[in-house]
Amino acid sequence: MTVTKVGSYRWTICALIFFATTINYLDRQVLSLLKPTLEEKFGWSNSDYADIASVFQLTYAIALLFAGRIVDKLGTKKGYAWAIVIWSIGAIIHALAIPIGEKLNMILGIVGIAAMPVSILGFMFSRAILGLGEAGNFPAAIKATAEYFPKKERSFATGIFNSGTNVGAILAPLSVPWIATNWGWEAAFLVIGAIGFLWLIFWQIMYQRPDQQPRLSKAELDYINSDQEDHKAPVAAGGDEKVSWSKLLTYRQTWAFTFGKFMTDGVWWFFLFWLPAYLKDQYHITGLAVQGPLTVLYSMTMFGSIGGGWFPAYFIKKGYAAYDGRMKAMLMIAFFPLVVLAAQPLGSISYWLPVILIGVGASAHQAWSANIFTTVSDMFPKRAVGSVVGIGGMAGGLGGVLVTKVGGYLFDHYKALGHIETGYTIMFTFCAVAYLIAWTVMKTLVPKYKLVEL
Repeated sequence: MTVTKVGSYRWTICALIFFATTINYLDRQVLSLLKPTLEEKFGWSNSDYADIASVFQLTYAIALLFAGRIVDKLGTKKGYAWAIVIWSIGAIIHALAIPIGEKLNMILGIVGIAAMPVSILGFMFSRAILGLGEAGNFPAAIKATAEYFPKKERSFATGIFNSGTNVGAILAPLSVPWIATNWGWEAAFLVIGAIGFLWLIFWQIMYQRPDQQPRLSKAELDYINSDQEDHKAPVAAGGDEKVSWSKLLTYRQTWAFTFGKFMTDGVWWFFLFWLPAYLKDQYHITGLAVQGPLTVLYSMTMFGSIGGGWFPAYFIKKGYAAYDGRMKAMLMIAFFPLVVLAAQPLGSISYWLPVILIGVGASAHQAWSANIFTTVSDMFPKRAVGSVVGIGGMAGGLGGVLVTKVGGYLFDHYKALGHIETGYTIMFTFCAVAYLIAWTVMKTLVPKYKLVEL
């Protein structure tokens, strides 16, 4: 019996998406690592920093709604290219935040609006451009995964490319403080921001729709299409008929994904934007000294992302439908963040204990994220995947804004009272229980797998 060799070009595409996601998180984390430097230089409070971070999250959230739509309309190749161009420009112009803030204040004065602190206004504008572009990453990445992988491999592929968030989070503390120390804070934004344009060259050369990809064998294309319910739809039909948002919002599947993102995305945003501040506020760890704890923590999350993507396959092999196996795995994953409840009580022993416990919680988030994204491609036709991811992503971004603003308020409030650790205890409690709440609501909305027929 002859065994046909399937081929592996789809994993090359997965690698491209992985590197794009790595760059995505490198760019967004520069500000959080420079927070101690910038707040000292410009006199920011925690609430000022929260306002700047929230502009990114709010812009990201709103743009996600349209990004998914645009990716569905333009197709994955063009959509991804435009996204990384815009977010790379946004990352670079952080270095020009002061002159940008001065120009914007002049404009505000002309229209009769009171001036704002130049640094805050300039960084808000830069974060808005960054958020506008970065919103395109996950809709495009999930759409590319749906195009190039059969359902049984999608969560694993998603886990691999999603681990780029962890690699970006690891590389950032290893590179940003060094660049800022030796070349200045502006150089950190310039150097890191320029990397996206290098990736764009490889994307333009190597990516085509699967049905137009000369590097893809017929056997691999057939394998990619092997478990499609809708055999009439071509793979990666970039210009398919649009599905309206109002139509998508009539499905419980859309609301399940949307609520899951709203409840849990803010946890990851909190870890990403506030952990350097946490290490400074409670343990007085700043500058190059943050490299060790953050590198260990985000290295842990890589295992969560890849392992979480693989985990549902265990249940699928036992006969569960893809969605049902995924939800089974997500329930088990949702219990792991509960260890974050012990971070503050054990922190008096050594700061490494909360670092490791938060690392477990962050790893669980990445495992959760690899699966919640894939529930969309499990339940929706490919032509609607980008739009549904955009709707849920917007909800996740709004949840992130809420978490960031509440965190900034709590930290300033309890810092003024002399025990900022209480603010972190409250935030860690939310981070611990969010996933179980999210899973319960998602399971209530969609108890069993049902493919959406548009």
